[in-house]
Amino acid sequence: MPVYSLNLKVFWLLVIILFTGIWCTFLSFRRYDNNEDGGCQEKPFISLQLFFKLGLVLLVCFIVFRCWRSSPKCQHGDHNLTFQQQHKQLVRKNLLETFYEQHIKLSPHVLGHSKAHVSQIVGELIRVGKAKQHDTGVIFRGDFIQIGSAYEQHKINSPDCFDILVPLKMPLSLKLEPFFANPGKDLVPVLHGSMKCRVAAPKKSEWVKTYKQFSDCFCTEVDLHHMLSSTSVLKWFHWKILRCLNVIRYQFEERCYITLSVSDDKLILKILPRSDYVCCHISMSVRLIPAFHLGDSVFLTAQPWNNTTNLEGLNLDSYWGINLSKYEQKLLNWFKDQAPSNSCHLKCLQIMKSLRDLNAKTFHPPLSSQWRSIFCSYNLKTALFYLLLKISFEKWDDSLLMDRMADYFMFLKECLQKEALMHFFLVLIAPAEHIL
Repeated sequence: MPVYSLNLKVFWLLVIILFTGIWCTFLSFRRYDNNEDGGCQEKPFISLQLFFKLGLVLLVCFIVFRCWRSSPKCQHGDHNLTFQQQHKQLVRKNLLETFYEQHIKLSPHVLGHSKAHVSQIVGELIRVGKAKQHDTGVIFRGDFIQIGSAYEQHKINSPDCFDILVPLKMPLSLKLEPFFANPGKDLVPVLHGSMKCRVAAPKKSEWVKTYKQFSDCFCTEVDLHHMLSSTSVLKWFHWKILRCLNVIRYQFEERCYITLSVSDDKLILKILPRSDYVCCHISMSVRLIPAFHLGDSVFLTAQPWNNTTNLEGLNLDSYWGINLSKYEQKLLNWFKDQAPSNSCHLKCLQIMKSLRDLNAKTFHPPLSSQWRSIFCSYNLKTALFYLLLKISFEKWDDSLLMDRMADYFMFLKECLQKEALMHFFLVLIAPAEHIL
């Protein structure tokens, strides 16, 4: 059986209405008795007046009761509900802020020293590599470009991993002719959005006479065209960096121990401090990525395709990735200038990456790998780019962190349901079927 409880507010309202009605009735009868003593014989008129007053009193009481029930009560209930929601939101925000400060946020001092040390070593490598090179092959352009989360201010965990883009140049007489590749909708989805790069000489006859050595070292022939080989460029780049490292190693032997390793065809420069030159003695890994500048801050990067990706005889040697890191940095810098000074957009990205890592630890290795690949840092950053243009600047204030995190989760949920997250920049310049 249902249990009923007395609502004191309704009870006392009804008591007031009841006593008001009794009081009005008493006054009406008293006037009626006085009129009888005075000899007045207008009983029908007095009865009508009595009923009119009683009806008016009841109507007023009914209106007051309805207004009290509909407006004040609902407003009071909504106020209580809003207060509870705000309290829960505040508790969650405080927990999230504590988690961010203790486990996610990096020390700007340590990160700054680490980036400076990496820049010094890589800069010396590039200087030596540019000084000792031949014009007949691929050469260093002479600079390097810092990309990735460490330089976009949203790195998490420890400042121990850095990505460096090393621009390369072709011989002056050769020209690169890149174009978007189309391996097919159902064939190797990872290749959608990648490019091929044809190498053009002033005359076709010169390939045999003048550029035979270059063709043998850096090109692969596809449909009677000379395609720039990403595998060959990677091998040459590994050999070149190793030679440069042997030259400069003695300069840093008192400060740190430097080694070069290849992991999944990725060239990793390992830096292990030997003294207090680097704060906290952090062991750093620097990924060096060879790239060709296409113009307007767009680069072609040599991709370390795994052998397992080579399906149905597809020659992956001629496929290149397209890198738009400079545009990503420009977008983040532009948004930083437009948004409030305490904007939480980078904090949201850092929290999402940290939650991804925490959830990955609860899965078995195969599922954990898939989880990390789906919610990789680049996909999470791409989702943030869409939200930055979707939500107005002032709504990214740090006080609205929980609301923006909710928007972040909902956007990722929609992408998972649609099974699609379009590249933020390539979708503007390439057909949709080329990008997955």
